[in-house]
Amino acid sequence: MKYSLLLIGIASALVANGGDLAKPALRTDPSPASSKGSVPAWFQGVWSRDWIDIKGKPRDESTLVRDVQTPILYGDVRIPADRPSFPHANSLADLTDQELSTLFQQNGFSGSTSLKGKIASWTFDIIYPPPNGGDIGRLEQVGPSTVYEYAPDNSWMESWWLLSDGDGKFLGVKVTTFASGVERTDRILTVAGDHFVFARNRSKDLPPAKSFSDLIAKTHANRATIIEYLDCELSYGLVRGGKIPWEIQLSTFPWKEGKRLEFANEIAISASTGKLEPRISVRPGEKWTFPVNTMKMDDLKKLFPTRTVR
Repeated sequence: MKYSLLLIGIASALVANGGDLAKPALRTDPSPASSKGSVPAWFQGVWSRDWIDIKGKPRDESTLVRDVQTPILYGDVRIPADRPSFPHANSLADLTDQELSTLFQQNGFSGSTSLKGKIASWTFDIIYPPPNGGDIGRLEQVGPSTVYEYAPDNSWMESWWLLSDGDGKFLGVKVTTFASGVERTDRILTVAGDHFVFARNRSKDLPPAKSFSDLIAKTHANRATIIEYLDCELSYGLVRGGKIPWEIQLSTFPWKEGKRLEFANEIAISASTGKLEPRISVRPGEKWTFPVNTMKMDDLKKLFPTRTVR
């Protein structure tokens, strides 16, 4: 199946009335004006997937899915509910071959979103599994907090539920690298209200394959290569609503769950300009951009309270 948008669930509240379906009022409030994009206000925010139906397979209601959608950038994390937490590990190298195999079913991606009418498409600037086609879906807004997403060929359907509209507070940070004439996305941070998704790319893009198992079989990958394949982080968490600031709650690196997002320490507010910038020196070939920022200065100071650059 083509990877589809990010998250959400709760079936819609359509009410039968004399044979007609009465839909609740849809969310159409305008978004803040400081970040332009093709994502309508009703689709911006934090989504949780309730379920997915794939033809020929049982309905999946157990996978934990969180999607943070800003006016431009998005981040999506999908973790099987039965995936072990591996409290003994601090890196992929600490896992046995069998433990590594339990990470094959994780999923996640980050990039940009565009909508034309009801058709949405998402770029995979960073993607956890091997690429296997694009991501295009037909969206149906069936309530103020519920969206159905359909495959173009109707081979699957997802139900998404709006956890938070972000209160109009969105931030997107993108770090790219340039080497050998090629620009490549290295990190993306998307924030909507109190929720965030952070994506960190692996060192090399994976070749197309149906799955990690398929890729490993095709390439006869050894343990070191498998670790390279899996070395891609997608983490979802809460900025201030967790036990600690920037607490990671779901991650393709299980040992990071419950810990602080270290990338937040690399972002600062310039004392001279009041704008966001990297706190540390930028590496050669690296470029930082902030394509989304609807935050007020007070909001930014709460997100990055002790990271002032002079």
